[in-house]
Amino acid sequence: MRVLHVYRTYFPDPPGGLQEAIRQICLSTQQFGIENTVFTLSPTPQPAVLQRPEGRVVRCRSWAAPASCDLGGPNAFLTFRQLANEADVIHYLFPWPFADLLHQCVRPHTPSVLTYISDIVRQKWLGAAYTPLMQRTLRSMQAIVANSPAYARTSSVLADPALREKLSVIPLGIDERSYPQEGDERIIGRLGLDKGGPFFLFIGVLRYYKGLHALIQAARLLSTRIVIAGTGPEAESLRQLASKTGAHGVMFAGQVSDEEKVALLKHCRALVLPSHLRSEAFGMVLVEAAMIGKPMISCEINTGTSFVNADGETGFVVEPGSPRALAEAMSRLLEDEALALQMGQAARRRYEQLFSGAALGQAYARLYRKVAGRTA
Repeated sequence: MRVLHVYRTYFPDPPGGLQEAIRQICLSTQQFGIENTVFTLSPTPQPAVLQRPEGRVVRCRSWAAPASCDLGGPNAFLTFRQLANEADVIHYLFPWPFADLLHQCVRPHTPSVLTYISDIVRQKWLGAAYTPLMQRTLRSMQAIVANSPAYARTSSVLADPALREKLSVIPLGIDERSYPQEGDERIIGRLGLDKGGPFFLFIGVLRYYKGLHALIQAARLLSTRIVIAGTGPEAESLRQLASKTGAHGVMFAGQVSDEEKVALLKHCRALVLPSHLRSEAFGMVLVEAAMIGKPMISCEINTGTSFVNADGETGFVVEPGSPRALAEAMSRLLEDEALALQMGQAARRRYEQLFSGAALGQAYARLYRKVAGRTA
């Protein structure tokens, strides 16, 4: 069965959580007989076709990206039409308004499913203008997927009665075979983490909704180190805040490789994801931590983060935007190593049950065959 995945950016352009989620869906469904193609835009789409382990990537030029919404030209419509005709199922990843235009203008006869990643949170003006087109697209789908029960329950968009019978929940996940088995231990020495006791870890793009200002303020209440790994638009303001507040325990590691990420996760006391807005719809880094058997600290924002990180079982879920709540949760894991180990083991069990490659691949392969009219 041939599945066409549609999203605005993809590897090898700068990575993000959703691109990794698509990669994992492709890798996980291969073992169930799914042949994957990813259609995307890129500012430098040469070569136009790439062969990657997870499948074929077909790229057209991104001419502009207002409000992180990549826009293509006429060639994008022609290429999408051709790929849609070749596919047995089209899989859209939401939100990407240009994909709505592709779907409505080309009007493919191929059965279509849509994974609803996130509400439009920050760009209110875009959301208001986009709503009629979005609703037409959603209602034309054969199936809609939410990534967690919480998002299916709390999204005002998914509350539309016309969508409820099409809605199912398939958590995002990770095929463990796609990750390095051994970490690059050199980063531990380079950052001086082999001395001075345990440390806490954040990994991700440094964006406005990640809640990192609260994490840096929490660092002032603790006598421990916090490693912030990643780059992004908030990097300079975060460095300035750490300097201004005297948060000397905060270390900025910059962009890290997959091997360095594995090493940091294996050595940290716990992963902290302090995202305080619903723009953090799931938190793939939480699945990464669970896979490696680490406890987690996250915030209650009524999205998939509290589904991955079960409060009191795999870690702690705290009040969003509260430095004190973050500090108290970190202190508990800092002072009780046995508790941290117990929660890490529970996180690993939860990963195996809900977020493994086998669970992810089987669920999506079954859905694709269902909408294509084939038996599971």
